[in-house]
Amino acid sequence: MTSEKVVLAYSGGLDTSVIVKWLQEKYGYEIVAVTGDVGQGDSELEGLEEKAIKTGASEIFIEDIREELVTDYIFPMVQSGAVYEGKYLLGTAIARPVIGKKLVEIAEQVGASAIAHGATGKGNDQVRFEFAIKALNPHLKIIAPWREWEFKSRSDCINYACEKNIPIPVTAEKPYSIDRNLWHISFEGGILEDPAREPNRDMFRLTCDPQEAPDEPESLSISFDKGIPYALNGEKYGPLELVLELNRIAGRHGIGRVDLVENRLLGMKSRGIYETPGGTILCFAHRELEQYTLDRETYHYKENIALKYAELIYYGLWFTPLREALDGFIRTTQETVTGTIDMKLYKGNIIVKGRTSPYTLYNPDMATFEEDELFNQKDAQGFINLYGLPLTIKGLMDKKKQIKISSREVAKS
Repeated sequence: MTSEKVVLAYSGGLDTSVIVKWLQEKYGYEIVAVTGDVGQGDSELEGLEEKAIKTGASEIFIEDIREELVTDYIFPMVQSGAVYEGKYLLGTAIARPVIGKKLVEIAEQVGASAIAHGATGKGNDQVRFEFAIKALNPHLKIIAPWREWEFKSRSDCINYACEKNIPIPVTAEKPYSIDRNLWHISFEGGILEDPAREPNRDMFRLTCDPQEAPDEPESLSISFDKGIPYALNGEKYGPLELVLELNRIAGRHGIGRVDLVENRLLGMKSRGIYETPGGTILCFAHRELEQYTLDRETYHYKENIALKYAELIYYGLWFTPLREALDGFIRTTQETVTGTIDMKLYKGNIIVKGRTSPYTLYNPDMATFEEDELFNQKDAQGFINLYGLPLTIKGLMDKKKQIKISSREVAKS
């Protein structure tokens, strides 16, 4: 009898290494491991194929989806201005839909009936993966071992791995969880679960300590075409290469560290430490260019859209009609977001040096505090009178009420 095939979102980390063996022992499934290369680095991908097969997978697909991640997911997110809860640049969240898409594609290719993942029942990733699967192929079953197996903690998983001789990159002495891709790296759990505890200085991998950054600032310019970055310091880059180069530049200046206690989708708060060096600069420069080229009403309304767009990404709702509809609005706003932002990078800080754009709405002849012929100062009087009319009416009514109250008090006395 042929075993039922299950595609497993495989990272080679603690959870997925244990899941391969557990699914085989529990259900007798044939496991097809799928790893999406989203820029987690050679150290995490090296030896992954051998490890997956030794652990029990029948085959493994290691798919390079870095370029797709940047062009189809990260850049639209940058154009939207999405930032979750004012700090989080959605590094883990934005990679999940493209990984979910690849899982479905491989499942259909190999004839699998189900997709399994190692996301916990407390986290956001279970929702992100499963929403993507439901949207792209609702006929596929979903298996989430963390919601059904006997293990209650990562320590239990570590013990199981030791019993089954499964090699794992996590130890009981250093049990925090790490997620890395080309946009960011995150650290959660373990010793970081105490929000009062400062992260260890040697934990960070993409950024140097701002105190140890160069004592001299570095100049950097980013050029955009319709909201899409394409050049650094006047030199053109491909999408992937541009993000990677920005990571290197920002990292050496200690830019992009975030310590956040955030609201998870399930309602609990969790603490995450994030490094998003290149992304921090890119989002900063894009926002500066929008302020320079978008009219007030569009810019302010787009700020509301950005909040919703961030929630859609964080909640795993990428493959939804609403996200597609918002993309239409966002693309329209980006028609004039073309130009260059010049910056100075210094010890964790980004400082604007200058802005240029053929579509700027900034008119120095209009904005000047010196004498000009475009703006009639007297016009402001009528504007203030009309715009403030509701306040004038309310003020008059309040005064009438005060007079009536004073008259009654005088009559009583």
